[in-house]
Formats: sequence, C-alpha cells, structure tokens
Amino acid sequence: MADRPARKTRKTHSAQVIRTERLTPHMQRVVLGGPGLAGFSAGTCTDHYVKLLFPPAGVTYPEPFDLERIRAELPRERWPVTRTYTVRAWDAEHRELTLDFVVHGDEGLAGPWSLAVEPGATVRFTGPGGAYAPDASADWHLLAGDESALPAIARSLEALPEGAVAHAFVEVAGPQEEQKIDSDVEVVWLHRGDRPVGEALVEAVRALDFPEGRVHAFVHGEAGFVKELRRLLRVEHGIPREDLSVSGYWRLGHNEDGWQASKREWNARIETEQEGAPPAA
Repeated sequence: MADRPARKTRKTHSAQVIRTERLTPHMQRVVLGGPGLAGFSAGTCTDHYVKLLFPPAGVTYPEPFDLERIRAELPRERWPVTRTYTVRAWDAEHRELTLDFVVHGDEGLAGPWSLAVEPGATVRFTGPGGAYAPDASADWHLLAGDESALPAIARSLEALPEGAVAHAFVEVAGPQEEQKIDSDVEVVWLHRGDRPVGEALVEAVRALDFPEGRVHAFVHGEAGFVKELRRLLRVEHGIPREDLSVSGYWRLGHNEDGWQASKREWNARIETEQEGAPPAA
C-alpha cells in the first residue's frame, strides 16, 4: 500500500485587534494588524477567507503557538475551535486585515466575540483560502447571497472593471442592514423580514431576465437556497460548472463544526442529483 501524503502544515498567523466598528445592527467589523501579518497576503481572490482559532474556555497554549503540535499532543476537546470568515479587505501597505462578522446578540461564538473584543487582543488564524474572482472575460456577472456572503460580494463588486455588466442580489434582514459598497453596480437589496432565509433571493434571481452571453456566477450563503439556485443556474439555464462559484457557507440548524463535517458529502450528493437532472425544456 502506498503511503498517504503527509498532512499539509497550516500556516498560522498571529495578529492584534487594531479597531472595531459596528456597521449595521447585525454586522460588526474587526480590523487586525501587527507584525505577525508580515507573512500574510490576500489579493488573488475576492472570496479569500481565514479560519479564526478560538481556544475552548479555560484552555491556554504554550508559546510559541504551534497548531500542529496542539493537535498531535492534546485531546480533541482542547483543540482550538475554528470559525471561517471572508477577508473583506487586505491593506498590504499598512498590514491591516478587515473581517466583518454577522452577529445575533449572544448567539454563536465568533459574533459575540467580535462585539466584546478590545484593541490589543491577540487573534490567531490560518489561511487565506479562496478560489473565486470575477472573470474579466465573462460577458456579465451574477452575484447572489445572504449576509454571510456580503463581504465577498462587496469585495467582488469593488474589483470589477469600470463598465462591467453585473447583477447583484443580497438578502438581509431589513433596510437597516444595507451597506455602502464602492461600486457602480446597483445592488438589489432584498429585505427578508419574517420570510425564510433565501426565499426572496431565489425569487429575485429566478425573475431576472438573463442577459445574452457568458455569465460568471457567484452564489453563496445558507445551503438550502444555494441548492435551489445551483439547480436554477446549472440545470435550468445550463451554465457550465466552471463558470459557477456556488457553495453553502452555513446551514440552518447546524453550527460550523457540524456543517463542515457534513458539507463535502452534502455537496457531492447535490451535484450528483443535479448533474443527472434533465435540462429545462
């Protein structure tokens, strides 16, 4: 039997909180900086993300921090808990990393942390990952998502060249959650209210009169509506897989640990089901 390839060592970065800002009632911004970001870079993808490392309550780690050693020597319940967040902005000159957090009071882990953390606090994370950036050769762009995808959608819109044709749909709780985005593209803000997450978003994208030509699409957010929009784009409109960036950032009823544990299998099942579906008439 051939030996398994060695597990890839994760690069762990250490940064300090520089400042925080409440953007909307349910969105908090945290800006990180410090000399620990000297080896960090994010610029090739507009959906770059990092995985923040939160130690369990009462757990401290020896210095220098070594994630691989921690996972090799400590029981799993003492490992850092990871939470994934999109890079909203990376200022290489000033070495400042901006992350935006969706918050719902004291619900969850990272959201409450972002509200309580103070300047000077140390933050450790791995990354960046990422795979999407708007393809300049596409005839037009489609971007759709909920609050969790807003940082990536905003960054993507800001990266589009002047005159690019794009349709952007963002579903948020209400008008107070809209944000200013530095782009000429007019974002369609969909206010969820009491409706199920993603319902208004699916309706809006389905109602769109698709322009002629090749589209490059970015659809991310809650896994349920992502599944519906993937079917719409892939099966009904026949858009090639290579022109789609489609993934569930989260899933109703699951925390990130549970969702990440099942996400690969869930995505594979959905792809198998939809790739075998007959094309729309």
